[in-house]
Formats: sequence, structure tokens, C-alpha cells
Amino acid sequence: MSASTYVDEKRLAQRLAAMARIGATENGGVNRQALSAEDAAAQRQLVQWGETLGLKPSIDAIGNLFLRLEGADTGAPPVLSGSHLDSQPTGGKFDGVFGVLAAFEAVEAILASGVKPRVSIDIVAWMNEEGSRFAPGMMGSAVFAGNRALDATLAVVDKHNVSVKQALAEVRESLRDVPERALGERVSAYVEAHIEQGPHLENEGLTIGVVSGIQGKRTFTVRVDGEAAHAGTSTRAERRDALLAAIAMVQALADAMRDDEDIVKFTVGRFDVKPSAPSVVPSSVDFSIDLRHPDSDVLLALGDRIAPICEAHAGVCTVRVTELSSAMSLDFPEPMRALVRNAALRLDLRHRDILSTAGHDARYLHYVCPSAMIFVPSHLGRTHCETEYTSSSDLAAGARVLADVLSELAV
Repeated sequence: MSASTYVDEKRLAQRLAAMARIGATENGGVNRQALSAEDAAAQRQLVQWGETLGLKPSIDAIGNLFLRLEGADTGAPPVLSGSHLDSQPTGGKFDGVFGVLAAFEAVEAILASGVKPRVSIDIVAWMNEEGSRFAPGMMGSAVFAGNRALDATLAVVDKHNVSVKQALAEVRESLRDVPERALGERVSAYVEAHIEQGPHLENEGLTIGVVSGIQGKRTFTVRVDGEAAHAGTSTRAERRDALLAAIAMVQALADAMRDDEDIVKFTVGRFDVKPSAPSVVPSSVDFSIDLRHPDSDVLLALGDRIAPICEAHAGVCTVRVTELSSAMSLDFPEPMRALVRNAALRLDLRHRDILSTAGHDARYLHYVCPSAMIFVPSHLGRTHCETEYTSSSDLAAGARVLADVLSELAV
């Protein structure tokens, strides 16, 4: 019998519910930001569950956590599967964590099937996929893949001036018994299960999305500097109002990024004003830009317009635009997609190819090993919010497909 036969829908749902209690919000969501106490608690829980199955934990220099099912050929590069445990400040119960626990369920199913994998299978929880506390996101997978430098990533600070290095040291203390592994070890393949984060599968009555690729994304921070002044005494001619300049920039950028087909995704998700006092002219503004498009050429052209547009609307203020990350659109290799498609066919699950318009850690693994993704439906397409929902039957279906794909890759 195939490994998928041993996937237990109730067991997977129970583990997801247990993880959702770590960082639970009053409105039914999750606040488990990267390298927080809640994130550390979730990692400890995962390690404890792994111990019951005899899985060997390890953690690398950037804080990626691994649980290994040892294969017969211990010298062969492992198959890797997982996602992330961190969430947005008002995140849902399934984004990221489903991929980790689906991999865990798949490994447990493989063990129950009695099949000894030839190569090891590593369950992975990547550090800081969301980028809500430390920007940019997907730090752990990017450093693992060699796309970002370790030292520069460790030096990144959050809004309270706490560095990744400091926060990681606290998490490592709570996982002091977990041994460290070398950063960026060789991998034979990577498969990531995830909720769709869009409405298409549900709208079409489908259970499985065979992810064809990921659309491109560029992220920026913009710093506008003016000068603080008294709101009652300073004249319009005297003022260097950083807020008004920033608003002009955002409006001009929004106009420049608008397209009739509604393909361009332009978002200013963070906007910090200083000194943020009612009677003081703002002296500085920091805001973020998230730009996405499936056509890499269009993404490059639009992204290159951001700095000139900001400079043109700075007025008497100064502006500095910094690009944090740049990732072009990609297509997953057809042989890996075929594994997912064929597993869905064998399990009689309705499916289709689908492009991911959200970013995932699989983006970076794509450049170091053959990679694939499996989507399951998101109710009403809701995600990055506390009402995010996917049925337990759909989650189990995704885990079944994953179990059979991992079995084929590892045996």
C-alpha cells in the first residue's frame, strides 16, 4: 500500500490546532512572528513531536530547523519538504505551518507503510518566510540557497532595533539541545505543500493545484527626510513636510503601476511617520513597496521606475530608495510537476496547473535542486488574515499527494 494510505486526516488536524494555540489571537488567528518567543515555542513543539517518531533534529546558522528521517544511504543528499512556522501579526492558522505539518504527516505515513527510504527525508521549517518582523521575507531559505549573505542577514534589525542575530540567539537558547548542522547542505529535491492563498481552486471545485511557477517580486524601502516644525507657527513656505512628500510619491507610484488588466501588484504595506505627534510637522517617513508581476521584463521595467518617481516628487525633502530583494518569475521543472500531477491522478483528486502569485521558500530552493509545490484550496481566497480557512479533508488530500511524491523521490 502506498504511503498516502496511512495519512491520518484527524491527526493532521489535531497538530494544526495545537500549533494554532501557540501565538493565538483573540479573533481566531495567529501572531507568531519570526524568532519570537511564540516561534521558538512552535519549534520546540515540532522537535518534541519528532522525537516520538525517532526523527533527528538539527538547526543551521540562520535558524532553519530540520527533522530527519534517516535513509539507508546516509551519504546521499536528502529530499527536503516543509515550509515555515512564522506568521503575519494577524495571520491565519494554515499559511506556512500546513506545509511543515503536511511534511511531518507524510513522513509518519511513510514510516507506517513499512517502507525504508533509500535517501533521508528532511522536514524543514524555514526561518522568517513572512518578513513581518525582519525584512525581507524568505531569509532562511535565501541564505540556505546562497542568495543572501549570512552576516548581512544576521545584522538586519526589527522596528525595536533588535537584530536577527540577537533574536536567533534567544531561540537557540530555547533549543540548546538541538545540534547545529552545516549551512546549505546538498539537497536532491524539494517539495512544498501550501494553501493556495487565492480563490481559484475553490471556485473551480478542485482539490489540488500543481504549481507551475512563482511570479516575480521586488521589494523596496523608501526613506523621506524633511524637518520637524511647530504645526501652529511654521509657514507653508518654511515647511519641509516629509509626510506630504511621501503621500505625493505613493500616489504617483500607484498611478504609474496601474494597468487595465490588473496584473501588476503594487502594495505599500508599511508607513511609519516620525515624530508622529499631532502638533509637529513630520520630519521623516519610512514606507515599504512590494511589487509583483509574472513577466520578469515588466517587473524589471516597473521596478526601475520607482526611484526616479520618488525623486521627482520629493519637493524640498530628500529621499532614499533601497531595494531589499529582487526575484524574477520562475517555472518549476516539468518532471517535478509531473510527480505531483500523477500522484493526484492516482488518488483520483481533481487538479490543475496553477501559477503562484504569492512568494514561497520554494523560490530559492528552485535554484539549488529540482523543486515543486502542491496547493490546496483557500476558502474565499482569504489569507494573511485571521479568517483564513481550509477544510481538514483538503489539507489531508494535500498531505496524501505529498506523501506519495516524497516516497517516489526517496525510495
